[in-house]
Amino acid sequence: MKRSSDALMTRYVALIITMVLMLGLLLVFFWSYIVITIKPGEVGVLFKRFGQGTVVDTLYQEGLTIIFPWNIMYKYDTRVQQHPYKMSTLTKEGLKVDMDISIRFYPELETVGVLHQRIGPDYLEKIVVPEVASNVREQVGHLGIEDLYTPDPTILQEIVNMTIDEMERNYITIQDVAILKITLPDTIENAIQKKMENKVLVQTYQYRLESERLEGERKLTEARGIQAFNDIVGKSITPEILKYQGIQATVALSTSNNSKIVVIGNNSKEMPIILSGDAEASKPK
Repeated sequence: MKRSSDALMTRYVALIITMVLMLGLLLVFFWSYIVITIKPGEVGVLFKRFGQGTVVDTLYQEGLTIIFPWNIMYKYDTRVQQHPYKMSTLTKEGLKVDMDISIRFYPELETVGVLHQRIGPDYLEKIVVPEVASNVREQVGHLGIEDLYTPDPTILQEIVNMTIDEMERNYITIQDVAILKITLPDTIENAIQKKMENKVLVQTYQYRLESERLEGERKLTEARGIQAFNDIVGKSITPEILKYQGIQATVALSTSNNSKIVVIGNNSKEMPIILSGDAEASKPK
């Protein structure tokens, strides 16, 4: 009887150990499905397989969360994310241009549950990139090739603003769409570059012509001033004044210490001529 009791106890102990081992193995196997770690900047959206499905009114915050293994926890990064994208589009003239853009976006925290239910975790490929590319193509389609080539930043900023406004209704916030590079066909780019150079050259010529015109006006004004001065001076100088000035100069020279010879003219109307005595002495005989 005692042996039978010991055997039964041994069998129960073995069964308990087996169950504990199986439970431990199951726990290890389903650990990642039961204990969920939500990292910084993330939120969790729970999908209940045997319940209401996607829980849209409750978000699981950072830290450890324990769920049933048959449920699924989806994680969403709510921080600002950046996605580079290359695309091609057509201008108003039907010319193809290649564009490199950068999209900065993040899901709206309050509507992450609805975003998961209606779009899913791959919302970047489903919504963000197609919507941004479509709106950029639409805006570029209204512009000419020269509008894109212009250094004026307001034109490209209008494209960005229109794209951001269109995306605000899809549970996602587009913080910015940066147009990093616009590549035109080589023939078009060379033609536009040549046109820009010719435009600058014409402006240079116009500047030179305007400068020459202003210089001509200045010289003409100067000449008129000189002519007016000569007319005034010519009218004010009389023979009597000239004779008087000559007499004054003769008197001043005659009082100097230098030797000189004064030659009187043939008549009273001629001015006297004064010759230096040194000059006469230095002449060769």
